[in-house]
This record gives sequence, C-alpha cells and structure tokens, in this order.
Amino acid sequence: MKLQQLRYVCEVARHGINISAAAGALHTSQPGISKQIKGLEEELGIEIFVRNGKRLTGITEPGRAVIAIAERMLADAANLKRAGEDFAGEKIGMLTVATTHTQARYALPKAVAAFKRRYPKVQLFIHQGNPTQICEEVARGEADLCVATEHIAEHPGLAALPCYQWNRCIVVPPKHPLLKIAPLTLEAVAKYPIVTYDFAYANRSVVNRAFEQRGLALQVVLTAFDADVIKTYVELGLGVGIMAAMAFNPKRDRQLRAIDAAHLFTSSTTRLGIKRGAYLRRYAYDFIELFAPNLSRDLVEQTVMEKTGTSYEL
Repeated sequence: MKLQQLRYVCEVARHGINISAAAGALHTSQPGISKQIKGLEEELGIEIFVRNGKRLTGITEPGRAVIAIAERMLADAANLKRAGEDFAGEKIGMLTVATTHTQARYALPKAVAAFKRRYPKVQLFIHQGNPTQICEEVARGEADLCVATEHIAEHPGLAALPCYQWNRCIVVPPKHPLLKIAPLTLEAVAKYPIVTYDFAYANRSVVNRAFEQRGLALQVVLTAFDADVIKTYVELGLGVGIMAAMAFNPKRDRQLRAIDAAHLFTSSTTRLGIKRGAYLRRYAYDFIELFAPNLSRDLVEQTVMEKTGTSYEL
C-alpha cells in the first residue's frame, strides 16, 4: 500500500468519480490512476468503486470506509512532514492564508506586515475567494487557514475560532438626504436603491433580515464581492451602499460619506478556520496571534484537535 494510491483514490472521489478531472488535478495520466486504484483494490480484497465496464459510476460501501481512512492517513502524513519541517527550520517555510476581499484589503495588512518583519524567509501567500471557496481550500489542504465572516463555523471539516466583531455603515455621496436624518432609520434607507454584498456572503442575510423584520422591501440594484466595487458604484450615483464599516476610510474615500449603521443591524463575527486535526508550523501560530491577539496557541491547538464545535465565542 502506497500513499500515492490513497491520494489517487481520494482525489477521484473528490472529483465526483471523474478520473479525467482527478488526473488533471494531480498532473498525471488517467491510465496511471486506474492502475494504482486497481492495485489497491486487489491488495485490500475489495472494490472501492462501482464500475460499468471501464467507467466508474459510484463508490461501494467498503469504498466509503476506505476513503475516510485514506483521508485521515494522508492528513497525518502531511502533519508528519510539517512537524519535521518545523523542527528542521523554524523560520523557513510557507504559509497560505485564504480569505475574502474585505479581510485581505482591510483586516489582514497589519498582521501580514508584522509577520513578514518577523519571518522574512517564510513565503506568505494570500488567496482571495468567496467564503465557500476559501473554506474548501483549507479543507483540501491547499491553504493552512482561512479568514472570513461566513460559512467557516458551519463547515464540518474546519475548526472555527472567533477573531473580532464588526458592523456596517451606510455609504452615500456628499450632500445626500440621508446625511440629514438623525438617527438614521431603516425606513429612510429603504426609500433608495441599494448597492451591497453578493448573496454568497452570509452577512448579506443580516441586512435582508433587518429590513424584512420591519416589513420593508429592498431594491437591490447591484451586488458585489468586495467593498471597493460597492463604493465605486455609489460614487456613480447608482444607489446607497451597505457595507462593512472597516472598509470605509474618510481620508481615502473623499468622494463619499459614511453613516454608522451599528444600531440598524446586528453585529457579525469574523472567524479563523483551520482544518480539524491539522498540524500548524510555529510561525502559523504567530501569524494567528498577530491577527487576533485573543487566539493563543493553546486555545487554537485545543480547538483544532476537537472533533466538533468551537471552544468559545466572543
């Protein structure tokens, strides 16, 4: 039995029993994958996949058990490699952080700058995507950790740790009528077209729910994955923006005005996601603590090793 065989089996399963797609992801040939899978089946004395001729059509019951064990073995092998690297070169290596645009643009820069000063020889990669994409990157082992407000706490393969809470602001052009209303109300905001986050972001539901509870209909004219796009179209007069307050900078966004909306919407929590059971290099824990000082190494390790749930909430 070889780790390569286990990797091939897991990759084929992950790609919906599509050997061609698995071969492309692994940069190898379809016949090579088929041969290795067949060899593993013969060694184990079972069929992992259901076949129709030469075509794979499903996963057998024993195959599901084999894949689950194989995934754990591959994760342990990766952890073993990281442990060796950790002690062989404490300040040399690679760290990949998957995150959303708002976190990458407004929340992470200070931690990234401090980390690079402390670990100049560690390669730091920032992958941007929507919440679903970044969670899957970590679950597949393509990123070490992810940072977002959405989906992390619901993903069964990730340990989720709360980092900080935030709220929203209403963004308008100078001299907009909403600037004269104090305190600002949802009824007043609902009179205007809305520019806000895409439906892929769960925090969008916080906004929708607030208006629905007041019996107000929203006229959403544009949705975006990042705050910069929202601000651009508010500047063009397309509508009123609803976005994360952290994404507004009065010195940089001089053509806009922000109105605090913390009293209109419930706050949201940004979380850190790590694959359950993962071994993190020492510098990864330092990065986490630079970004979220409330997350000590002991707390992170305890949460990552738990089978379900998180250890605490903010």
